[in-house]
Amino acid sequence: MVEAVIKDKKRVIPVAAYLNGEYGLSDMYFGVPVVLGAGGVEKIIELPLNDDEKALVQRSADAVRATLETLKTL
Repeated sequence: MVEAVIKDKKRVIPVAAYLNGEYGLSDMYFGVPVVLGAGGVEKIIELPLNDDEKALVQRSADAVRATLETLKTL
């Protein structure tokens, strides 16, 4: 990751990126493939997903949100 940023490699790397509608998710960080370069996350790559895959992503996002809500109570 460091090399991709420092050397502006524009590499596709899975990272936790802030989503604004990608994959149907907003206002959260979620692991997705991105193009990483000197500007940090330069592009979020939105892969085509079938209905089953979309449901799995949503279930995972729901679990992340639930964990965040639990952490807020600590």
